[in-house]
Formats: sequence, C-alpha cells, structure tokens
Amino acid sequence: MGQRVSTAVGNITESATLAVDAKAKALRATGEHVIGFGAGEPDFPTPSHIVQAASEACLNPANHRYSPAGGLPEMKASIVAKTARDSGLEIDPSMIVVTNGGKHAVYNTMLTLLDPGDEVILPAPYWTTYPEPIRLAGAVPVVVSAGAEAGFRVSVDQLEAARTDKTKALVFVSPSNPTGAVYPREEIEAIGRWAVEHEIWVITDEIYEHLTYGAHESHSLPVVVPEAADRCVVLNGVAKTYAMTGWRVGWMIAPPDITKAATSLQSHCTSNVANVSQRAAIAALDGGLDDVAMMRAAFDRRRLNIHRLLNEIDGVECIEPQGAFYAFPSFEALLGSEIAGTVVSDTVDLAALILDKVKVAFVPGEAFDAPGYARLSFALSDDDLAEGVERISALLGSR
Repeated sequence: MGQRVSTAVGNITESATLAVDAKAKALRATGEHVIGFGAGEPDFPTPSHIVQAASEACLNPANHRYSPAGGLPEMKASIVAKTARDSGLEIDPSMIVVTNGGKHAVYNTMLTLLDPGDEVILPAPYWTTYPEPIRLAGAVPVVVSAGAEAGFRVSVDQLEAARTDKTKALVFVSPSNPTGAVYPREEIEAIGRWAVEHEIWVITDEIYEHLTYGAHESHSLPVVVPEAADRCVVLNGVAKTYAMTGWRVGWMIAPPDITKAATSLQSHCTSNVANVSQRAAIAALDGGLDDVAMMRAAFDRRRLNIHRLLNEIDGVECIEPQGAFYAFPSFEALLGSEIAGTVVSDTVDLAALILDKVKVAFVPGEAFDAPGYARLSFALSDDDLAEGVERISALLGSR
C-alpha cells in the first residue's frame, strides 16, 4: 500500500519555536506558572488604530468577497510607500505579492525560484523555517556557520568556499533571528557584490528592520547594492514591527516575472490574504512609526537586562544582541555536567530539564543548527524576564 504520508511532507521538521511555545502554553493551562522565552512575537497588543481599521473593515461588504490573489491594490500601494520611506528602496506594485504571513512569503519564494538539485547557501544559526521549503522544492540547503567570535555573521570568504556551480541563491537575514546580529553596511555591500559577480539570487528577510539598537542600523541589500536588485527577493511583513503576528500579513518584493509566477502559485494555494487583515495592515503601514518607537524602547531596555543577567550565570556566555528581540547565549561550558541529578549532554537536554524543574521555556540551539546555544526571546514583561533568568540561574547554580 505504501506510506500514508508523502516523503516530502514526512521529512518536514515541526517548528521548534512553535513547539516550545505550545508546550509552555499547555503547562500554563494546567495551572503552572511557566515563563516562556520561546515565542518570537511582541508581547504588546496590536495598536488600537489598527484594530479600529479592522473593525470598520468587517462592516464593509466589499471585504466579504474574494479579492486579487496577490493582494489588494491599496495594500500594494501602502507597501510601495512604506518601502521607500523605511529602506529607500523604490519599487512598483507589480513587484509585490501579499502573503499569509512571513512564512508564506518564504515558501512562495523558494517554490518559485528553486528547482530540484539547486543549492541555497544558508548562514547558520538560522531561523528554523528556512531549510524546510528549500528541501520541499527539491533543492539543497548548504549551511555556512558563523559563531559568536564572528558576531554570528558570515564572511564573503565563507560564502565563496560554499559556492558551487549548483548555487542558485543565498538566504541573507539582518537583523537576525535567532542571534540578534546586525550586519554593518560594508559587510552587506561586500556580500551583495559577491552575489552580483556570481549571478546568485539573494533572498533577504527584513522582517526585523525596525528593531535595531544603539549604533546598529538595518540596511536593505538592494539599496546598498542596486545592481543586485534584479536577482533579489525582499521578504517582510507587519508581524514584528506592529505586534501583528496573529493577523498573518507578509509580502515578497521581487522582479515582476518572479512575482507573476508567485501570484499564480498563490492563486492555487491560498488565494488572497484575508481582506480584513489587509485593511488592518494598510492602517499599520500608513500610520507612522510612533508605536514602533515605544515598543523598541522597551525591547532595548530588556535586551540590556537579559544580556547582563545571563552573563552573571557561571558558565553562560552571551554576546549583546544588536537587533530583533532575541538573546543567543552559549551554554557549552555546562554540557556534560550534572545538573539537578541529571547529566546534560546537549542544549536539548538542558532546555527539557529547565522546563521540567523550574518551568522556564526556551528554544535549544540545535533547532537553529547551533548546538550548545539557546534562543531566549526578550519579548516578555520585565518582571517575567528577571524571574525567568533567576530561575535558570538558581537551577544551574545547584550543580
């Protein structure tokens, strides 16, 4: 009879970040006071003017019907204006596909660009979703790793060493999930020029563009290297910037031949993004960045706190996050030791032990191809952040 699940789907790994968040929520439902560092979403409510726009959109019968598969014209117009305002990239509506969240934009892009046997260079640590649609397209993720000593940033020399005649694309992310690393402009320029020289597509995820701290700034690769624009796909969305993870609105920006093909794919896959969500996203993009500034100030305070608190734990080392809302500490010095009566061999074991013993959830580094590390989101209240790290410290101090 053969297997019941296709090989392609059967090989997909469950999202580790969502799995950790689901386990934490399940424990909370039993009455446990679980502190979750797992979820990659702001802890703020969606700003009220955005919610109001959605409420009004619900009452308009025009939003009760199908709309263009690739996005409302008004939504595309808002993305054009927002992109010019925020990154300086001048685009046309024909270059946009509005997607059901950022993940959908990733899948559309990979399935549109890649053929079986193509290779995609994937810098690690990487967000858990990236490899899955690459493999689903029959292509091969080629992992290039950069550790804390390199600031979790890959070099052109590393990329060149990984390049073969099968290399079709590079996934480039700054600010980074999971590390919080932000590439300086000169490194982005070098990578962009390398991609142009070798006619390699760059899939650049800019979802955290507004969440940078201190002197660190986000720079859009096709703006820094305009020659790369014809082989560049920019991924973005409203989730992180406007605390809209549940609204499911993202987009891809690419040359028109790519977006035309991606729109055809989407027309058979999901059709249009929910109209009410698009109307809410329009209000977000058109409404300025005041709410973003408030959230970023809170994240900035929390990143400094979690960086300090983690480094106060004996055996834990954490570089200062430069962007996004994640700390990425190393627990390597603790591996192989006995903690609370259990010998911890890797950060998967460590994460399970900490959740079991002190009810604190975080994502082990193995999920990001970075064993020995862990991702702790600091998108949670200051009090929970301090208590969560204190619980970890108390447990690790008992070894």
